[in-house]
Amino acid sequence: MAELPPYPPIEPSEFDLVIVGTGLPESILAAAASAAGKSVLHLDPNPFYGSHFASLPPDDLSGFLDHPRPSSPDAAAAASGGDDLAAASIDLRSLYSDVEISSFAPETLEQHSRKFSLDLSGPRVLFCADKAVDAILKSGANQYVEFKSIDASLVCDKGGNLVNVPDSRAAIFKDKSLSLVEKNVLMRFFKLVQQHFSGDGESDRISEEDLASPFVEFLAKMRLPEKIKSVILYAIAMAGYDQEDKEACKIVISTKEGIERLALYHSSVGRFANAVGALIYPMYGQGELAQAFCRRAAVKGCIYVLRMPVIALHIDKESGEYRGVRLGSGQDIFSHKLVLEPSFTVPSSRGLLPQNSLMENAQVKAKMARGICILTSSLRPDESNFLIVYPPRSLYPEQVTSVRVLQIGGNLAVCPSGMFVLYLSALCDEASQGKKILHRAINALMNLDDSEISESTPASTVQTEEARADPLILWRALYIQELTAGQVGTVSSTPMPDGSLGFNDALNATVKLFQTIYPHEPFFPETPAEDPEDDGALSVET
Repeated sequence: MAELPPYPPIEPSEFDLVIVGTGLPESILAAAASAAGKSVLHLDPNPFYGSHFASLPPDDLSGFLDHPRPSSPDAAAAASGGDDLAAASIDLRSLYSDVEISSFAPETLEQHSRKFSLDLSGPRVLFCADKAVDAILKSGANQYVEFKSIDASLVCDKGGNLVNVPDSRAAIFKDKSLSLVEKNVLMRFFKLVQQHFSGDGESDRISEEDLASPFVEFLAKMRLPEKIKSVILYAIAMAGYDQEDKEACKIVISTKEGIERLALYHSSVGRFANAVGALIYPMYGQGELAQAFCRRAAVKGCIYVLRMPVIALHIDKESGEYRGVRLGSGQDIFSHKLVLEPSFTVPSSRGLLPQNSLMENAQVKAKMARGICILTSSLRPDESNFLIVYPPRSLYPEQVTSVRVLQIGGNLAVCPSGMFVLYLSALCDEASQGKKILHRAINALMNLDDSEISESTPASTVQTEEARADPLILWRALYIQELTAGQVGTVSSTPMPDGSLGFNDALNATVKLFQTIYPHEPFFPETPAEDPEDDGALSVET
């Protein structure tokens, strides 16, 4: 076991809030609590920011997936904080499994290894008009992060062709894949949704009965063609499950949810002058978002210490309530509240984590299959950054969940110039199902036969340059991520990255946690700009 580097004592030793882990939910929470005037100590046992939302070089990402936490001293050796306190151990759980790392050109990767910044929880983007962007602006974190636009959004049709997602009236008229009848039907539907949100009278609004019904039934009621229904359900409303299959669909999108997502997509187009579509992505990877909120928290007085594990909790012997933590350095820190990132668990016998979930659909037992490929060239000759959605049944008949694919190029500083990073994800029940979906999607993207990329590649396989299966792929990682909802109590935990394409669900869970801990404090109060030259805008580069 490697010894921890010597650390000077943390002063003060008492805080309003201690947060362990620097993932995006924890970092937003630290920034919000610091902005509310709370004293916050923010720790991370890792040498980097971001936790499960980090962006890392290939070797660091592989190491995190296999061993997500550095080793720490035995918690049993932790002394109590006094006669009235008892030490309780903290358990670590692995939230990743079935990890396959394949390097097809190790020498090339070695030359450029530190130039890669790979998202651990990709694919993930921001809608220009979503709550996460509003939080970035309201908190002032926009001073520390820049974005680029996603060039195109595409969806696979039943014929296996990739077609553009019509995200505006102009796009509908220009789309040559739509017939005149389909264009008129789609225009009428978009107008109906617009009237629902902007109309004054009841006649302009969709009925409450329709709003409560499944979105797929409402689209059928509107007599939308199957092709248009698929685009709206899976490439705009971003449904994760087959909405037509009642038995397989674990999360049914209501009409209310569906038209809200449609309105979000529509309002995202054109919000920022330099964004060509609805979606943007942070320069240097999504890990920059967590770091931006951490920087904002530090400005407000939050204290940061990396490479610092928490090895035990201090519990009041009489009441059984949480009082503080024992650090890996041996120091005792005391606080009113504690928030742990999702890898940490407290023994249930302590009763410190009540079953109050932070996330909707927490009862759904599912996993996320994620994949990352480093490519030598773009999948589309004229575009670097784009999103592709494969709706259910578009890859093979038994496919019951959507596959989302995001390609990011070197112009976003996530890889060397001329290379590209490909992210894939799909909800699944079992690892074998998830891996099958990802392999089929990779085969379709590379125009390969299903036999050309094995679906049973052994874990941690490393292939030589001569043996590589496809000339486009330099490196590939496939893995299964657990979905956890997060809990709220005296000791709370944050959720894992969910199955969404955006960050709204993670933000909503963080707001809920903040408001539970500090019910009388505003979530990022309105304050005058500290920098007179900062206009409060989001920087979206061309």
